[in-house]
Amino acid sequence: LKPDLAILDEPDSGLDVDAVRTVSKGIREYQKIHPEGTMLIITHSTKILEALHVDHVHVLVDGRIRENGDASLIDEINQNGYERFQK
Repeated sequence: LKPDLAILDEPDSGLDVDAVRTVSKGIREYQKIHPEGTMLIITHSTKILEALHVDHVHVLVDGRIRENGDASLIDEINQNGYERFQK
């Protein structure tokens, strides 16, 4: 199969730091092999995203998109948390 879309639902859930690095490496390899494809990564932690090339970030709260942005949104969340999105 040559999928155009890969959906990863919490690929980092319950993993230690070394395992998250391994998963990130696998995702980067997939991106190299399928540069035309799209990957949707759903996560509650930004750690896995820090090791990847991220084009778009969407913050969901209570099932609604509260913010759209680029990779700089990951840095903002790491520095300030999610509080402003929960208002």
